[in-house]
Amino acid sequence: MIDLHVHSNCSDGSCSPKELVEYAATHGITAFALTDHDTTAGLDEAISHAKILCEKYGQTPGTNPVEVIPGIELSTEYNGRDVHIIGLFIDYQDIAFQNQINTFMSAREERNIKMCALFEERGISIPYLELKASAPGAVITRAHYAQYLLEKGYVKSHREAFERYLGDHAPCFVPREKVSPEQAVSLILASHGIPVLAHPVLYHYSRIELETLVSRLKKAGLMAIEAIYSTYAPSDTRQMQAIAKKYDLLISGGSDFHGAAKSGLQFGTGYGSLYVHEDVLDKLRVARPM
Repeated sequence: MIDLHVHSNCSDGSCSPKELVEYAATHGITAFALTDHDTTAGLDEAISHAKILCEKYGQTPGTNPVEVIPGIELSTEYNGRDVHIIGLFIDYQDIAFQNQINTFMSAREERNIKMCALFEERGISIPYLELKASAPGAVITRAHYAQYLLEKGYVKSHREAFERYLGDHAPCFVPREKVSPEQAVSLILASHGIPVLAHPVLYHYSRIELETLVSRLKKAGLMAIEAIYSTYAPSDTRQMQAIAKKYDLLISGGSDFHGAAKSGLQFGTGYGSLYVHEDVLDKLRVARPM
């Protein structure tokens, strides 16, 4: 069993990269991609711990009981909506790649400071340094604001936090300057990675709208589409597989695991019925740009 869409506490997940490796090793997950939002901060920890487990379990030197695939999930904007592009097998240590990621991080930082000011205007104090201290080393996302509001008693649930303050049309939301999906695809290709259109069903496009996007991204170099996903109905999976075939794209799949941030959603198995076969990873591995 594999999982090609997983988040750690280096973005908006609740498990450390090390904990993810430990869980995979004890739950039959032979490989997973760590795909934190706009950051690769957790990859060194995950990869090095996988090597430690290799020795711990007495495996052949140079092999791992769990393979950690270097990944990232880039936030982009298309026609006024968020569209996420996953990069698999990226050369995350490439200097040019990291310079661009740092630019994305700066944009997030500016957005977060503005959001804190909007909360202050409404009588809710969220000191930005305190918010960052609550999640050391993590990329601060709206999920962190929701957790802070919940812990401080301003809201009774994460859902209420988004409905009242953090949703796309809520009073404390500030849109972040984003790159286009084509730019994200190009960046991933330049890092020798495989660009994947993440969870396309979640964008609620019509069939024509989705195929227009896929066609554009295919021309930009898109290589795969996330056709297997935790919340997909069987009909969704079939539709995504059909689009992949039509546009000569590979298939990827994953749980989008976030730990406690997504209650009931499990690493590797999603809501219980998710299964991504090793063949999916084998085909992606062969296609990796060199």
